[in-house]
Parts: sequence; structure tokens; C-alpha cells
Amino acid sequence: MTAPALPSRDLHGHGASPPRASLPNGARAIVSLVVNLEEGAEWAVSDGDALAEGMAEVRSVVEPGRWDQGTEQQFAYGVRAGVWRILRALDEHRRLATFWMCGRAVERSPALARAIVAAGHEGACHGWRWRTCADYDDVDAERRDLLRSIAAIEAATGERPLGFFCRGSESRWTRGLLREAGFAYSSNGLDDDLPYWDAPPGERPLLVVPYAFDSNDMKFFHPNGFVRADDMVDYVRDAIDELLREGEAGCPKLLNLGFHLRIVGRPGRFAAFRRILALLDGYGDRVWTPRRIDLARHWAGAFPPPA
Repeated sequence: MTAPALPSRDLHGHGASPPRASLPNGARAIVSLVVNLEEGAEWAVSDGDALAEGMAEVRSVVEPGRWDQGTEQQFAYGVRAGVWRILRALDEHRRLATFWMCGRAVERSPALARAIVAAGHEGACHGWRWRTCADYDDVDAERRDLLRSIAAIEAATGERPLGFFCRGSESRWTRGLLREAGFAYSSNGLDDDLPYWDAPPGERPLLVVPYAFDSNDMKFFHPNGFVRADDMVDYVRDAIDELLREGEAGCPKLLNLGFHLRIVGRPGRFAAFRRILALLDGYGDRVWTPRRIDLARHWAGAFPPPA
């Protein structure tokens, strides 16, 4: 099959007159809480992969291609310990989140995925492996993995995922496959503060609920990122305050907060998660924290796709 042409870049989006959304309870900003369930879907030599995942707490000293027990255990910490801290805190603060779930991670921890969705959180699709879709060589391979991931999440949780986000970048085929499989939204959009429609001629419009990496706990792993818990808390507070100013002026926008079980689930960084939830409590109804599927439905109702 001939690969489709790359889409033209949209450098302007909503422009100077973005949509002015009316939010529940008169909220003036949207904050999306996202938690990643990836553990068990990363690259691991013990799972037959040629190389081990390279992004972890420290730079591994294990020679590439050899079994890296230490990195595997750092990932396992997320589902052995970190997730329970996160779920307890979300329950205590009565907040619902979207969990981006890799299909293979769900297949290996089905009871955990089931508990997450049973608590009211959204189980969205994060691909089969923790990999970028950009490295798929053909549409059939990507389709197989997407359908495999959908099936694993639905079998474990009883709910079909309607949202999607992959590591890195979508491929040329990804959005076509999402349309084909009936997804409500993609979050592989790092270019806006508001949702927007991707509507190529002759194709079903697909809502893009954008994401961001600036307020992501993975920055604890980067030298130019967060070091102490309050580094992230202060950054989030500044972002919310700025968006509230814009919302009070009539244009509420979206802030994305991304977390990982193995990162913010560690005690020293969990303080950031707990303090951010307390911060959100302090804003009351001025900040709306929907699951991403709820935001997608709200947006689609208020701003229907182009005819």
C-alpha cells in the first residue's frame, strides 16, 4: 500500500479569535489529569527485544543488548507500589483522571486496569507497546497493534477505549486508523491550548484534544526540568493562574498535567502529585478537571465538526 502524503502543517490554528467555551459551573480553566500505565510495555531484553528501554532514573551502565534487570525493576515499581499511592490520592480528592494504557501493559496487569476503570477513571489507548507510531513501516502492522490494544483494554476493563495518544509521534496512517476504529479523539497534538477538528476532505472529522510536555512529571528525568516536588507544583500554579486570567477575560483554555506511575509514584515526587491535587481543590469551581473523553464530548457538543 502506498503511504499517504504527509499532512500540511497548520501553523495558525484558532488564530486571534479562539472559541470561547462555556464550561460547567462557570469554570474559567480546564485542567486535564493524565496518568500513564506503560509498565510492562517498555522495551526489555527479557521480553525478547533487541534493546532495553533507555529512559529511566539514571543512565544504565548495562551494555546495550544485554538483560537490564535494574531498568526493568524501575518500571515494575510503578505497578507494584506507585499506582496505589496515585489511586488513593485521586480518591481522597475526588478527582477523575484519564489513564493512557498500553495494551501490553494491560494484558500483563488486567486486574489493575480493571480497578482503575471501576474507580471511574477513563481507560484510553496508549498503543500496544510504549513506542512511537512513527516507526511503523506499514499500515497493516499498525492496525494489528491498535486493534490488539483495544481488545486488551476492553477485555480487562469492560469498556472500549475512545481516546488515543502514542509516544512520540503518530505515523502517516494513525489518524486514518483511529477514524476507521471509531475513536472519539486523538491527543497527539502538542500545538494548542484548545481542542480542534482534524477534518481532511472526504474523511470523518476527528477531534484533537491537545496534550503538552512542559507540565509533565517526565521532566524530573531531564536535567533542564524539575528537581524538587515544589518545582512542578510552582510551575503548575503559575500555569493555572495565567489561564484563569485568560478565562476571566472570556476564553477558557486547557492545561495538561501528565504523570507516570514509576515517576511521580516515588515518595519524594509523590509530594508533587498530592500538592497539585490540593492546589486544584483550592481553586474550587473556577477550574474544571474532566476526564478527556468528557472534555471531548463537551467540546463536540459546543463546537460541532465542520460540515
